[in-house]
Amino acid sequence: MAKAYSADMRGRVIAEVEGGASRREAAEGFEVSASTAIIWVKCFRETGRCVAKPRGGSISPLEKHADFLLGLIEKQSDLTLDEVVLVMRKHRIVGSRTAVWRLFQRHKITFKKKPARGGARARGCGAGAPALDAITGHV
Repeated sequence: MAKAYSADMRGRVIAEVEGGASRREAAEGFEVSASTAIIWVKCFRETGRCVAKPRGGSISPLEKHADFLLGLIEKQSDLTLDEVVLVMRKHRIVGSRTAVWRLFQRHKITFKKKPARGGARARGCGAGAPALDAITGHV
């Protein structure tokens, strides 16, 4: 997403229009779109100022329950995300697996594979399929 224009740029365009220029002329002079200049001037005339709207800053509904969820992981560190969601449902906490993952990510909680599992093996390692002669019994 593009960065918002500075308050200085907005102020100069508005001052130009208030000084007698048309909105379109001011827009051309400062190399912004005509619709942008029209919106800035309308905002200024209605409210007396025209600053950029704040961006971002949304807060997850799960943040209210962060202590509870982080406590679950402290007690039992090998819980899967699905198991955490099941516990949430039992406590009537609304949220999805993705929301839980993002909450843990924000709080620097990671889930590592267990070392005893061994993980996936590369192709070609270990015994392969038996030869055709061994299966049929032919020599």
